[in-house]
Amino acid sequence: MYDYLKGKIVSKQMNSYMGSYIVIEVNDIGYLIQTNKRTLAKIQEDREEIKIYVSLNHKEDSMSLTGFVTKEERDIFNILQSVSGIGVKLALLILDEFDISELVDIMIRQDSKELSRAKGVGTKSAQKIILELKDKLINWANIKPLDAIEVNIKSINQDTLIEVQSVLVSLGYSQEEIKNAFKHLKTANINIEKPEEILKHTLEYLSGI
Repeated sequence: MYDYLKGKIVSKQMNSYMGSYIVIEVNDIGYLIQTNKRTLAKIQEDREEIKIYVSLNHKEDSMSLTGFVTKEERDIFNILQSVSGIGVKLALLILDEFDISELVDIMIRQDSKELSRAKGVGTKSAQKIILELKDKLINWANIKPLDAIEVNIKSINQDTLIEVQSVLVSLGYSQEEIKNAFKHLKTANINIEKPEEILKHTLEYLSGI
């Protein structure tokens, strides 16, 4: 129903009985949007105009909005909630503990111990989250893998390239957008052997950061 809201920040709250939230005024209407501490830290000044990517959460007796500064965070938030037992609160806590590249790296390595660092995530629930999310974040079967030659980075490991490509596809990016992002790896001073470093750089490029 909503993709994003663009307006002025009226207020923000870090620790209220409702958790962390911001209020954005758009055309004289104030929207209360749940978020997390990581997102609030990116919002520097009250009354600044900002674009917030939102997700509409619908329960039997209520509706609410949850929002983030980047589309990627919003999309990962939605993917997290597709796991049975993960609701708005727990998804926000996980995204407070890990940024996108860290979270995806945990899924790739299937590191349930690391994931259980997030508040509210025990060892068994961490294993369940990884089991259900790995295939959703890294969907090998439904993409045509890019070849290292296509992006002119012959030294990059092909499996690493496919891992990162799969995550970007799950976030809604096209093959052409992903190819262009990979081509910019040549000018970046990063370790191309690490999927999390490649993912972080390509997301920054695709987000226009």
